[in-house]
Amino acid sequence: MKLHNENGNIFISNEVFTTICGYAATNCFGVRGMASRNVQDGIVQLLRKDSLSKGIKVSFPEGLDLLNIELHIVLEHGVNMPAICGSIVNEIRYNLEKLTSIKVGTVDVFVDGILAN
Repeated sequence: MKLHNENGNIFISNEVFTTICGYAATNCFGVRGMASRNVQDGIVQLLRKDSLSKGIKVSFPEGLDLLNIELHIVLEHGVNMPAICGSIVNEIRYNLEKLTSIKVGTVDVFVDGILAN
């Protein structure tokens, strides 16, 4: 993404956005980690901490200065899914807007798995 201010241009790569989202999501209570879906056979994998960005898709709608996020996560068993997903959306929106000054459009959270303690 390219931003322009009075001092010049700033270029931010997608990896910056996905890393911020990954850390914000995994710091929320009840989140076991990010999920990577193997579309070919439908298997969901729990990603290691160094692979947080693989469960996140970032897109920029044409003509808008907004950021849309698609997030795939794995939760702990027995947690309140709507409450945790709402918390994740708020955390991601807050951290991205605070750290990059870019407005967040949509944050779609997909729960791809639940793990027992």
